[in-house]
Amino acid sequence: MSAILTNLRNTVIAGFVLALGLFVYYYVAQGYNSDDFGSFTFRWLHVISGVMWIGLLWYFNFVQIPNMSKIPDDQKPAIGKVIAPAALFWFRWAAMATIATGLILAFMNSYLLDALTLGLLDGVAKHTAIGIGMWLGIVMWFNVWFVIWPNQQIALGMVNAPADAKPAAARKAMLFSRTNTLLSIPMLFSMVSAQNLY
Repeated sequence: MSAILTNLRNTVIAGFVLALGLFVYYYVAQGYNSDDFGSFTFRWLHVISGVMWIGLLWYFNFVQIPNMSKIPDDQKPAIGKVIAPAALFWFRWAAMATIATGLILAFMNSYLLDALTLGLLDGVAKHTAIGIGMWLGIVMWFNVWFVIWPNQQIALGMVNAPADAKPAAARKAMLFSRTNTLLSIPMLFSMVSAQNLY
């Protein structure tokens, strides 16, 4: 068991193997419906990606940023050179995967256009709710890829930039990360309410 749990790759593979076991149970218990299972698969991938994305967003905002001032200066390079770049890699690609799987899921379930137009085309409140969540997610994704990530690259010294540009870039990245934290709360409300209240 320790060979699985001491290696992240093995741990993730084991998780997917267990999920495959649940699929076999589903298949045996009620048979396989390709339409239902295809939609479910993208919803599952959407949730997995979203948990990674929002989990890292909240890690940055609830843990890393508030505690950076408490870290001794001689230890800060470990955060800037090792932890933050790795976290930002998973953060931005989880954002991309969340958006991609969400749009595919909406397309597969025939509500993409209705949701993107906030239910104005069909007047369905559920499409308004999921549409608000989708647009908030799209704004958050845009912030990650086109504001937070470029500014973090400057702040962390991952790209050539004048030294005096680093504090402004760090502040801009932090403010947009906080914006995404703010937006994540109504975004999650919209997504969950569309599935449960409408």
